[in-house]
Amino acid sequence: RMSPGVGSFLLKLETQKFVEEELSNISMPEMKGKEGRFQYTITDVKITELNLTHADLRFIPEVGLLFDVQNSSISLSFNRQILYWFFYDTGNINASAEGVNINTALNMIRDDEGRLKINNITCDAKIAKMRAKFSGTLGRVYDFVATFLTTGMRFLLNQQICPALNHAALVHVNSMLETIPVRTEVDQFIGIDYSLIDDPVVTSRSLDMHFRGMFFDLSHQNDTLVNYAVDPVIREYDRMVYLALSEFFFDSGMFSYHTAGIFQMDIVNEKMPKDLEMLLRTTYFGAIMMLNPALVDAPFSLHLAVNSPPKTSIKTSGATVVMTAIVKVMVLPPGQPPVQLSSMTMVNTYTLFKIFSNQSALESLALIPLQAPLKTMLQMSVVPLINNWTKRGVQIPLADGMDFIEEVVEYHNGFIVIGANLHFSKGLREMISGSTKPEPETDII
Repeated sequence: RMSPGVGSFLLKLETQKFVEEELSNISMPEMKGKEGRFQYTITDVKITELNLTHADLRFIPEVGLLFDVQNSSISLSFNRQILYWFFYDTGNINASAEGVNINTALNMIRDDEGRLKINNITCDAKIAKMRAKFSGTLGRVYDFVATFLTTGMRFLLNQQICPALNHAALVHVNSMLETIPVRTEVDQFIGIDYSLIDDPVVTSRSLDMHFRGMFFDLSHQNDTLVNYAVDPVIREYDRMVYLALSEFFFDSGMFSYHTAGIFQMDIVNEKMPKDLEMLLRTTYFGAIMMLNPALVDAPFSLHLAVNSPPKTSIKTSGATVVMTAIVKVMVLPPGQPPVQLSSMTMVNTYTLFKIFSNQSALESLALIPLQAPLKTMLQMSVVPLINNWTKRGVQIPLADGMDFIEEVVEYHNGFIVIGANLHFSKGLREMISGSTKPEPETDII
């Protein structure tokens, strides 16, 4: 969700600066004409100053984003060449357009690749009046033709404003939006798809966008998780941007990493804590003696593998991850294949833990002494393994020069809401000029 919120002034200011820069680049054609005994040529028309003091930025339901300018002014300068009878005169004309009203509405859609795109722009521009001040030798003599010249100039300027803004939005801004990836790699194992699912919904208070928010295994990109999570509901409007992340967002990441097969490891030799090895020898001494007494001094090995994708649970009190891992206890006789002594399942929610044998209920009772050390081992091995791949966070692609500040996080039943304001380290014009760079500015969550 994008909402003007408390940061609306900054967003309006950046939009206003961008519009001013676009209008200042307007090129006016040469004007030639004849009025009685006067012949004139107007060249080098330049906009010297824009004063868009009464500007407003707001959302219009079912329309889009409206930028409205009322009762503002534009200052111009241009050169004149005037022939009156046998007198030829040149000089500079300073003119001002007053009562400038510009009403521009941007309609935004989802394009074929799932990006945000400006679909069309409606624009209406009017200039109430225009004044001109002549300088030069015959400046005062020519004042009476000022009305004639400014009428033509006002007409031409009216015709140039909307095409300039149309080109800025449909070409420049859309070019910047096209550089923001919607499907990209997170690391060498998984990627993320944050394309838009449907067109943005505009209300009087916000622009709501529904992103896919799904991770995928790079080697099995069509093998995705079914979304059974609740749809997030955003009720806040205080900040400029709100990002809601459902349990599906996190679960799809865990699912993709699990599919990629990285949530497993072996604990052997120097990785095996001495006290745990001693406990394993004590627990499985009888089993070894019955199996093969020659294995009594062989080193132990633990193979830990998460056997199903970890599951995220988000409540108002916080978030937890439920993880189930299979632990195989083996001995490693020199020069021979490993010998499996036991296989057990460990369930961990980062706060709760239980262990049971995959062979029998009686063995589960015998494994009770191993519960505490194996829980510790799980938290010291598999949990850090998961954290190692998830701690890097996910990059939220933003245009270069834009980032999040003043973030807040709120937990709800089934989803998390992150609120932030936008900070512009560059103006929109500078951001658009740099939109051809390969790496966009990103925030990480």
